[in-house]
Amino acid sequence: MLPTVDFCGLTVTRLIIGANPFGGFSHQNEARDTEMKTWNTPERILETWQRAWDAGINTFITNNETPHVIGTTTRYLAEGGPMQWIAQISARPYGDSMYLALDDCKRIGASAGYFHGGYIDQFYAERNASELEDWVAHARSIGLTIGVAGHAPEVHDWVNSLDLADFHAVCIFNCGSLHSGAGHRFQLADLPRAYECIQRLQRPCIAYKIMGAGRIDPLLAFEYCFDHIKPGDVCNVGMHRGDKDDMVEENARMVEEILARQPAASHA
Repeated sequence: MLPTVDFCGLTVTRLIIGANPFGGFSHQNEARDTEMKTWNTPERILETWQRAWDAGINTFITNNETPHVIGTTTRYLAEGGPMQWIAQISARPYGDSMYLALDDCKRIGASAGYFHGGYIDQFYAERNASELEDWVAHARSIGLTIGVAGHAPEVHDWVNSLDLADFHAVCIFNCGSLHSGAGHRFQLADLPRAYECIQRLQRPCIAYKIMGAGRIDPLLAFEYCFDHIKPGDVCNVGMHRGDKDDMVEENARMVEEILARQPAASHA
């Protein structure tokens, strides 16, 4: 297994495999979206997860609203798949009831979950702490470790000031513009601000979009990430084997080599 950390009581490898490619969320263009979604059939997703486990990764993240992805997640956990699931949670499939969404993720087998960043961005814009407090309280009432995603440092700083979340999923690029209808936005100036935010947050963090959705060389992205996140933090990376069959193994190998060069206390 790759080096692990105690992440809110869960033993989590410092590399988590994500699922945006599975659902066709390339953050590049529509043709790329279609290519990814078509290639990543349920059987190929299951194979990718098996290869991730064999490569030393013990945790995966998927959303709860892409039908073939959540269906495959449900099947994997029901059949005893060994990796643990952290759910990215949306209320849209449940008539906009976040309470039903949380209940279903717990029923399927989520070990933890976090609210989709689009919701948290909106709560920040409205300074709507009360609804977020209710969502967190419900998650805790059903025994679900709960975090928040968000696309800008100020969003996470605000949530942190409320002393609510168990952990933060921090987007390295402020691409929340996509969710507001303004299209893709990836600017390198966002990168240092995001990592500075992660350093400020005392709670554990998941760094995601560390490669800018394929815009940054993987080795550079991994090296920079592990040099700038806290010792108890992890990173989440989507992996599209349609581009390179051994991508999962290659990513795991890079992370293993990078962490081996760091002091043992930073990844124990």
